[in-house]
Amino acid sequence: MPVYEYKCTGCGHDFEKLVRAHQTVACPQCSSEMITRKFSVFGMCGVQKQTSSGCSTCSSGSCSSCK
Repeated sequence: MPVYEYKCTGCGHDFEKLVRAHQTVACPQCSSEMITRKFSVFGMCGVQKQTSSGCSTCSSGSCSSCK
């Protein structure tokens, strides 16, 4: 079940909502169903840091996985 970001066109309130399939979404502030889904970006945590050689699997920078 994805979490979506919304903006209420009635009162302008921004909010997030965990949405199940075919669920009606309403603004938690004014209860209006006149809302628009915002474009969301996602964050990542725990991503492996790239080495200075450009390879994340070795330190030589010239192996077959570096290409």
